[in-house]
Amino acid sequence: MDDAGERAGPAARQASLGTVAREWTRIGVTGFGGPPAHVALLRALVVDRMHWMDAREFQDANAACGLLPGPASTQLSIFCAYRVAGPPGAIVGGIGFIVPAVILILLLSVLFLATNPPLWVHGAGAGAGAAVAAVAVQAARGLIGPSFAHVRGNTTRTIRWGVYLAVGAAAAALLGAYLVLALLACGLVEMLTQPRLNQACSLGLLLPGAVSTGGVGALAWTAFKVGALSFGGGFVIIPLMQGDAVHTYHWMTNAEFLNAVALGQITPGPVVATVAAVGYAAHGLAGGLLAALVAFTPSFSFILLGGGRFEQLRSNQRARAFLDGAGPAAIGAILGAAILLAGALQETWQFAILTAAAIALLVLKRGIVETLLVAGAVGVAAALAGAPLPY
Repeated sequence: MDDAGERAGPAARQASLGTVAREWTRIGVTGFGGPPAHVALLRALVVDRMHWMDAREFQDANAACGLLPGPASTQLSIFCAYRVAGPPGAIVGGIGFIVPAVILILLLSVLFLATNPPLWVHGAGAGAGAAVAAVAVQAARGLIGPSFAHVRGNTTRTIRWGVYLAVGAAAAALLGAYLVLALLACGLVEMLTQPRLNQACSLGLLLPGAVSTGGVGALAWTAFKVGALSFGGGFVIIPLMQGDAVHTYHWMTNAEFLNAVALGQITPGPVVATVAAVGYAAHGLAGGLLAALVAFTPSFSFILLGGGRFEQLRSNQRARAFLDGAGPAAIGAILGAAILLAGALQETWQFAILTAAAIALLVLKRGIVETLLVAGAVGVAAALAGAPLPY
């Protein structure tokens, strides 16, 4: 790829800010299905339809975003906008992609996280929330194959890969808010283990003093972990948020957290927007907006500060080695999150929905949004029929 100066130069600015605002907002509004759908929509726009990027450049950008912590598809959307309209385009395009999801999440949070929601709303949340653990397992299954392919054939690396996977799963189930330490440790161990990369290096992790209070500082730290330290993106945010939101600061009950995760899956745009629901539960609408701002700021920073050096990132051995350790641990964390989410269910009929959702997703290969909507509808029917509801 060209250097940073060329990326920001006139040749790179092929689209007006109005065009970027319109097209990226369209993807933010219609991008149901999570990161795979977002990548497909972005490729269709910038490669196939508008020819702003060639296929190889888009592929390299997607791979480079996969090496960054945080939501990869969000960072890819920001980078593509940066590529076609410079830094202003990155800001406009990123906002267009992210804001619709945040607004929808906050509007639905007002309804689903109310102190006394209507019976049908309570039932819909309980039904959709019951299926979330199956969605997490499906997400992990989709990541295991590509991750394992990198170590297949190398016995030593395969063993380490399995250890990182197990550490991530155990950390998600046992460490709660400190899961991020396990992810960082696995990445650092792999960096020190791989040949020619075992030079002295260190990672400093400074926890803000306010995180122990459960106040705004704690919310900001939770959102920062989601946006800047969630190696693997997607469902890795669940154990990162659940430990803080439910067990440490008690902003939400388990049932409410399941509702929030389900909302993040049935709305378009980045899944990380789920953090806005956690912020809403902690400190109302202001908290939701703050959480979203903190969570997405690192993505903008990565692209605006380093977007012109993505090729160097892909070829950086330390970055790849770190992800070789943190990546499998993140997948394990998703599996650990599935255990926690299933364990949070309270009613027998919810386990029946979970079983049906697992069959629909893992065996019948049905879509996530479709499965969650059906689960929510079953929950409404169960509530109206007098079934006990979780609290």
